[in-house]
Amino acid sequence: MRSTARLTLAGLAFLAALPGAPASADDWPGPQIREAFSESRQYFVRVIPGRSIGDSFGFRGMQKGAYATAEFYRREADRSYRLLAEATLRNPMAPADFYVSNEGYLATVDNWHNAGYGQVVTLYDRAGKLVRAYGLEELFPAEEIKAFPRTASSIEWRAGPAFVRGDQRTFLVSAHGGDFVFALDSGEFRFCEYHEKSFHCRTSLPLKR
Repeated sequence: MRSTARLTLAGLAFLAALPGAPASADDWPGPQIREAFSESRQYFVRVIPGRSIGDSFGFRGMQKGAYATAEFYRREADRSYRLLAEATLRNPMAPADFYVSNEGYLATVDNWHNAGYGQVVTLYDRAGKLVRAYGLEELFPAEEIKAFPRTASSIEWRAGPAFVRGDQRTFLVSAHGGDFVFALDSGEFRFCEYHEKSFHCRTSLPLKR
């Protein structure tokens, strides 16, 4: 693969010592080509890493280039998969995690080596068109973001799993204090926080049912 995608842990430690890089490196494997299938296996998405590490937090002055790309595939009657669309993602290198619904929607979470920075939740339809992208500041008040644990290169805002829910129309991300539920077709979300025996929710706009 491209040289940027072959970063080893030793290489990351070297990068961390460069001017403008984080004080110490986290343990992240180098980005690789990966696929994620829908639960039904009717769709899958292949993500190909980008070459723009210079657009990642803590790597100022390093190489800039193409962002990560995604290929969207659908299973055909003859059991082969057909390419439906290609799209450039909002990730300079690669998403940290990504998921596909039974309708072919793609949800990405965080950036490689940069959790909490840039676009932390991004949704695309099966044609690769952007539905909605969120930065951390669009999901939490500033005082909450300041309180999240941090590493040299990441803000640890997540506190549990992320997955396409059973209805295949919504996407859940567990965060500190509660859960986000995003509507895959609109990007609208609800965030519910737990307080002893009750919980309180806030929304971007009402989720579609």
